[in-house]
Amino acid sequence: MVDPIPALLTRTSLLEVMARYGLEPHRTLGQNFVVDQNTIRKIVRLAGVESGDAVVEIGPGLGSLTLGLLEAGAEVTAVEIDRRLIEPLTEITGGRARILAADAMEVDWSTVVGDRPHTVVANLPYNVATPVVLRLLDEAPQVTRMLVMVQREVGERLAAGPGSKAYGIPSVKVGYWATARLVGTVGAEVFHPQPRVTSALVEIVRREHPVHAVDPVVLFDLVRAGFGQRRKTLRRALGDRVTDAQLEAAEIDGRRRAEELDVAEWCRLTEAVSPLR
Repeated sequence: MVDPIPALLTRTSLLEVMARYGLEPHRTLGQNFVVDQNTIRKIVRLAGVESGDAVVEIGPGLGSLTLGLLEAGAEVTAVEIDRRLIEPLTEITGGRARILAADAMEVDWSTVVGDRPHTVVANLPYNVATPVVLRLLDEAPQVTRMLVMVQREVGERLAAGPGSKAYGIPSVKVGYWATARLVGTVGAEVFHPQPRVTSALVEIVRREHPVHAVDPVVLFDLVRAGFGQRRKTLRRALGDRVTDAQLEAAEIDGRRRAEELDVAEWCRLTEAVSPLR
């Protein structure tokens, strides 16, 4: 067993660990490790993490961000899909973090976070970023806040408002459960290996209550149908799901398109289609 690395990882120390364990980044898992200490501390600061806070890190890799969270005094649970990294991650963190070998898209989040409020801080690869964030919003109400680093285009979709090209199904789903905003960008040079994209930092804060008390299953069925044919008017895109009378009851012009409706309007339409009793 090697000595734990007490400071934040640098590019040099990361490469030393990788050489010691015979590791290479797994491209299919989107592994790009942060190796800039200023960026790590910026992420921790923007996440609002303080001593004693319960934090879940998804995809810790070799612990670059994990060490920053531990430095801030957080109680960290790290969820890592790549079993090759569990041993070096455990040694690098000196056993100070709870490390779970699990897939964030399959793990039972209730067993991970229990009943305690948690913050999620994560460097998420492009191919899983959106489904991971949406699954947490759907299934883990204990997660009250997230600070995620994602590809910039993904971040723009998560935080987009109506009327923009980036606004779509993920935007509405995030907006139903939470507020989201871009809080920074991160260049490729702070990663190893360097990706070919710019990353964005997205802050997501769960609402105390959703925008409106509607059936989320019905809501997102309508949203998927509307955005599935986004060039069409709502009346045409929603077909037999919505009547003219229901559009009128929701005070929505059926000639509008899906990307023009804000979350509250989608909720009004859902209430008109399927009122809660």
